[in-house]
Amino acid sequence: MKKLILSMAVLAMLGGTASAQSILRNLGQRAKNAVEQNIGQKVEKGVNDALDGKTGKDKKDKKAEVAEEEQVAAPAVLAGWTCPECGQEGNTGKFCSECGARQPGSEAKPAPKKQVESAYAKSDFVPGDEIIFEDDFASEQLGEFPSRWDLMEGYAETGSFAGRKVLAFTDDGQGTVIPLMKEPRAFLPDVFTLEYDVYVGGMTEGDGDEALELVFANDELISWNSGECAYITFWFREDGSCTMNWSVQKPDASSSLDGSKDLGFNDGLSDYNGKDNPVKLEDWNHFAFSFNKRAFKGYINGQRVINIPIAMAPKCFWFHHSGVYKYSGISNVRLAQGAVPLYDRLSSDGKIITYAITFETGKADLKPESMVEINRITKLMKENPGLKFEVQGHCDATGSDKVNDPLSQKRAEAIVDALVANGIEASRLTAVGKGSHEPIADNSTDEGRAKNRRVEFVKK
Repeated sequence: MKKLILSMAVLAMLGGTASAQSILRNLGQRAKNAVEQNIGQKVEKGVNDALDGKTGKDKKDKKAEVAEEEQVAAPAVLAGWTCPECGQEGNTGKFCSECGARQPGSEAKPAPKKQVESAYAKSDFVPGDEIIFEDDFASEQLGEFPSRWDLMEGYAETGSFAGRKVLAFTDDGQGTVIPLMKEPRAFLPDVFTLEYDVYVGGMTEGDGDEALELVFANDELISWNSGECAYITFWFREDGSCTMNWSVQKPDASSSLDGSKDLGFNDGLSDYNGKDNPVKLEDWNHFAFSFNKRAFKGYINGQRVINIPIAMAPKCFWFHHSGVYKYSGISNVRLAQGAVPLYDRLSSDGKIITYAITFETGKADLKPESMVEINRITKLMKENPGLKFEVQGHCDATGSDKVNDPLSQKRAEAIVDALVANGIEASRLTAVGKGSHEPIADNSTDEGRAKNRRVEFVKK
């Protein structure tokens, strides 16, 4: 750099010839590029240090840092490149020596986005481990009754809403549906979790009230208002209000525990009022319920709204709707057997298989509710600092390897990024996409494909 500045000074003293001025401008541009290149390298190194978890205490001394930067730059010096802007050949830095354009592909990589903080970060909901029933309605024909459900009364069909296929109640009246199971009246275990999504749209005057009711029952002779041990009603009202009401029977059926949660009022703004309101307006909302032998809990978007310590054990569930479902439908229904402690699974199998980490369809974007399981893995790894995992993403056989293989890899990497953002050292994690090459169930059935869509944490 000193030689370059000295040469510029000498040329300046030679006079004002056009040739000297041209050389001076060229050398000035080179000096500017050299400075920018040095800054760019330092910025890129700072980003890499952040990704590697390095702090100020880990930095090398100045001489070692300069030497390392020169080694990194060396391959570019030997290779040379042609500027796509002006056509200048033989460039050796990150910037063109003629016009100053940046070398293609030399931009510093941004740090991964930190997982968005949400209600799920503190949620105590633990999804079940073994899937009993799952339906996203993706394979259903629009306008047809969904093939994995049974109709108890009224009318329902497969619809499309907000980019998803849904179970829609489209008749002006009532509709009641129940999962089509091998044991149609007794398919719930002693410990289970039930999850589904509902789109909450804005109601307007004249639309009428709508009620979506989730009913748990223990009576083998299922009929409306017979054998109920719990019901939860989610109300949309034409005045814009939204509430959840519930009634849960005691084990001896001698009494019930009733409650209500005000979920805000749509005042024409972009969201419902109330800082503790979990409902998102004009968006998908995730409902989750858990039963553990006698304790019953309910959640909306990770926030617990129902907590009953002693409740009657249900044997089945169904959905009941009254009114016209103009704005929504039910999506992504998942029923799973209760969760086993992570460490117990790791000790017995040497790995943790989970279905609680989910992604947007066809993407590597984690759904917010995935943070519940990611936080559990984080806690396990912090309590066991010697623990290392190979994070494997697995798909079912739907789609081609050309799509599934890179997608499963990106999803595994997204999980690693989330764990690193939670404070886990990147060196303890390896992301591997397995595609559909290692199934654990039959891909010809809905249940089998659901089990194959999984994430595994394999102990290293």
